[in-house]
Amino acid sequence: MNATVLNPTTSKLALLGGTPVGKIVPPAYPQFSERAVERVAALLRAGKVIGLSRTHSPEVAEAEAALSAYHGGRQVLATSSGHGALVSALAGLEICCGDEVITTPYTWGASISCILHQTAIPIFVDVKRDTGLIDPDKIEAAITPRTKAILAVHLFGQPADLKRLRAIADKHHLALIEDGSQAHGCESGGLRAGTVGDASGFSCMGGKVLATTEAGYMVTPHDRVYWKGAMAGQHMGRWGDPGFPDDLRPSVDSLIHTFRVTPVNAVLLTEQLGLLDGRLAYRRQHADLLRRKLATARFVRFPNYGPGDKPSYHMVTMTFDPEAAGVTRDTFAAALKAEGMHAYGYVPSPVPDWVRLHWQDYTGPRAPWLATLERAGIDYRGMALPNCRWRVDNAIEAHFDFIEAGDEMIHRMAEIILKVESEIGALRDHERAAGPAAFARR
Repeated sequence: MNATVLNPTTSKLALLGGTPVGKIVPPAYPQFSERAVERVAALLRAGKVIGLSRTHSPEVAEAEAALSAYHGGRQVLATSSGHGALVSALAGLEICCGDEVITTPYTWGASISCILHQTAIPIFVDVKRDTGLIDPDKIEAAITPRTKAILAVHLFGQPADLKRLRAIADKHHLALIEDGSQAHGCESGGLRAGTVGDASGFSCMGGKVLATTEAGYMVTPHDRVYWKGAMAGQHMGRWGDPGFPDDLRPSVDSLIHTFRVTPVNAVLLTEQLGLLDGRLAYRRQHADLLRRKLATARFVRFPNYGPGDKPSYHMVTMTFDPEAAGVTRDTFAAALKAEGMHAYGYVPSPVPDWVRLHWQDYTGPRAPWLATLERAGIDYRGMALPNCRWRVDNAIEAHFDFIEAGDEMIHRMAEIILKVESEIGALRDHERAAGPAAFARR
């Protein structure tokens, strides 16, 4: 495919007073079928809005059965959010009370807060520079007698290296937890996300790949992990459902999180799942086109994925070369925005830099995990994490909810990026005059 050809008369950057290429306008998202809308309306008309368990709610049972089939027959626990799914996963594995969980510093906070809310301790290791995914080579050096699990995040819909992570976990008798909140249907070496870990959590809020209004689900191959996860966040631990273990009954009570899913969102889970593979095909088709259109780009680069890896493209991620470009990522992103493309660094700073983890000198509102971190003597301040820090400064992400036919917006994205690259000299001059701080993300 030929590279985008720019019109010299319109090549002046919009940031410098030129004509913008045009705004990137993705399809409306999320989208629900008429069948889904009618099913939801019927529930509302009937006042069926409480889903206590599979036995109580056929909609919950239907959703969990459909998701189980999608994940190779594993147990599925529908929840009210992705965070609830991850907490249920940790609770089901009985990870808490000072246990250490090795994880990534480059992620959204819910990947870490689930560990903290279980009074466990995140242990951060560095990531791969090109993807931002946890680096398996860094994990074994971080294992201690207190380590109980590895939590890997399939960030942006990119697949973490599940085969290597599983091998490390098995070697050291650790649980493997997958955070697939942005990665429904992604594959790592031919293995679908959620089918390798001892437990996995997925978010299904309205902006995710499998979108409802607000929901999530936990996946596990272990029946007892399912039931113990249910005891942590479902009405009376779902003890009235068939299969509840008799030995767990004396521990059932209502001292729980409220993570149960509504029948409305259970219906949306079922209906949206039926459309997922077709929508993933469009995401991948459009991402492949964008990659081809930017094959000649000088300053942005897509990650390279391994054999059998299939991202789900919740977002597209690229890395920016500030040395070659002579401008910062934020200045480049400001120029993209002026042309009509909103792109930015999704992770604002390494998670261990966040002040609510620094019990030593934190002065804000009290956080329940600070005492646990203090007892453990953990000090996150000033961690090196060079690849994580490099990505914080130089990664570029853009939302990518292109789930329909038609590639006009993909061509426009490529045109915008190539236009800014073609005028990099003018952008350098502008940054020197204004100073890099003028474009820094706030």
